Amino acid sequence: MTTLLWFRRDLRLADNPALNAAVAIGRPVIPVFICDDADAGEWSPGGATRWWLQGSLSALSSEIKARGNRLILKTGPAEVVINELLSETGATSVYWNRRYEPWATQRDEKIKTSLKGKGIEARSFNAGLLREPWTVTTQKGQPYKVFTPFWKALRASGEPDQLKPSPQRIPAPNDFAKSDNLNTWGLLPTKPDWAGGLREAWTPGEDAAQSRLHDFTDTAVFDYQDKRNLPGVSGTSRLSPHLHFGEIGPRQIWHAVVASALAQTGSPMPRGVATYLSEIAWREFSYHLLFHFPELPLKPLRTEFSNFPWINDPDALAAWQRGATGYPIVDAGMRELWATGWMHNRVRMIVASFLIKNLLIEWQTGEHWFWDTLVDADLASNAASWQWVAGCGADAAPYFRIFNPTIQGTKFDPDGNYVRRWVPEVSRLPDRLIHAPWTAKPIELADAGFELGRDYPAPIIDHSVARNRALEKYKLLKAGKNDD
Repeated sequence: MTTLLWFRRDLRLADNPALNAAVAIGRPVIPVFICDDADAGEWSPGGATRWWLQGSLSALSSEIKARGNRLILKTGPAEVVINELLSETGATSVYWNRRYEPWATQRDEKIKTSLKGKGIEARSFNAGLLREPWTVTTQKGQPYKVFTPFWKALRASGEPDQLKPSPQRIPAPNDFAKSDNLNTWGLLPTKPDWAGGLREAWTPGEDAAQSRLHDFTDTAVFDYQDKRNLPGVSGTSRLSPHLHFGEIGPRQIWHAVVASALAQTGSPMPRGVATYLSEIAWREFSYHLLFHFPELPLKPLRTEFSNFPWINDPDALAAWQRGATGYPIVDAGMRELWATGWMHNRVRMIVASFLIKNLLIEWQTGEHWFWDTLVDADLASNAASWQWVAGCGADAAPYFRIFNPTIQGTKFDPDGNYVRRWVPEVSRLPDRLIHAPWTAKPIELADAGFELGRDYPAPIIDHSVARNRALEKYKLLKAGKNDD
């Protein structure tokens, strides 16, 4: 008797409930990863996600091999592949950890029903969330739409489950199933190879996730409250891509930061730790929303926004994508994204606000761009965050909150370190001008060896004009009118 262990977004061995349950039975385990994007439609993995997946699967394969087994790689519809493996191996059970995207929940339920109908044991587990979406509800049994009461309810549900260690051995079958070669999947870019910055910035895999967690919990988490909004310093955990691929889970993060806080301060929740864990809870809230409102990635939760008069401006969109808007903090963020597959969260809000409210380009356009370029392209968090900025989602920013990119840059990158790294054209400008080079006097530009429009573009839109335009359109929407 053999168990088929289906890996998905849980590419780790520690605190992996499906793996632990399979090993605990004491019979052979066949670990398998199935490359199945058919049901995801337009949300098939983007380029940056595919690059990370290559490294993550390679790392997972090595860890499984070190424990006496082998990771089987397959492509094709999951239900078809699983049935083929059951026939090939004689396995009598299939275990996996749950996912929460709409197509995944539908597919998994279909597979589970089919397997049980054939007498195959089918069990699924929670590896990716502190609490699953259907377990945290209002007193009326409804899903939360505001974060603060959700966070209170999550805290009131108790401490996360205790962690389970990696198994020392994963019992292997006598004969291994046939497997694809990972290098034939075409996950890595070739012509051109645009992933040099990703390779420099990241190391996929469970070991790298644990190393990053250790470094963060050792010192940085205690300053998180003060430094998390400063893109020019190392003040965040940068664990988001590891979380997205399940190389680490939120339970592991929770217990690690609380244990570190107790050891170093005697308190489980000093300010920095409490703030950081609330950010982990925002990820939970996003999954909560996606599960209960499966159209979240495509349609505004606030239905009145379906009639918002967005503008189709391909030139402005291209400038935003290239990091050539003329606003240094916006351009720095977009260039960081393109180079590394990641962007600081404060800057994500700034660039999203600029696209939506300055340029009046619909939020779904930005959401899709992030989906293709982020290594942490998480459907729930990405969709919920873009809707939040647009003002059309749950617990959304009010329509009149329009980030001024110059003020945001001056406030959160006061010495210009972040901008100087990613927009070197303006690096010789003094701090007081680096976030608004168009305000410099000719002599100041000359001293910096800088010419606006030659070395760096002038702003593609005046912020004050754009702000007034956006406010007018939002007010018309709020009044139930449309100016088209």
